[in-house]
Amino acid sequence: MHTEYLIKMANQIGTFFESQPNREQAMTDLAKHLQNNWEHRMRSNLLEYVDQQAGEGLLPIVVEAVAKHRQEWPV
Repeated sequence: MHTEYLIKMANQIGTFFESQPNREQAMTDLAKHLQNNWEHRMRSNLLEYVDQQAGEGLLPIVVEAVAKHRQEWPV
């Protein structure tokens, strides 16, 4: 899957969760959504992108959620 498409999808999800009043819960819920609904390959590509490009183009909530909860994702 193309990185641009993953970024677009992650930002759409981030926009939804960004509207929640509790940011910590929003980041937890966002990460859980990615874990439950994205294929391993998609999550791996997103992690690689965040590591290599510092999350350029991603909403801050997405970058923060990935950084905070990435260890919870199955390898």
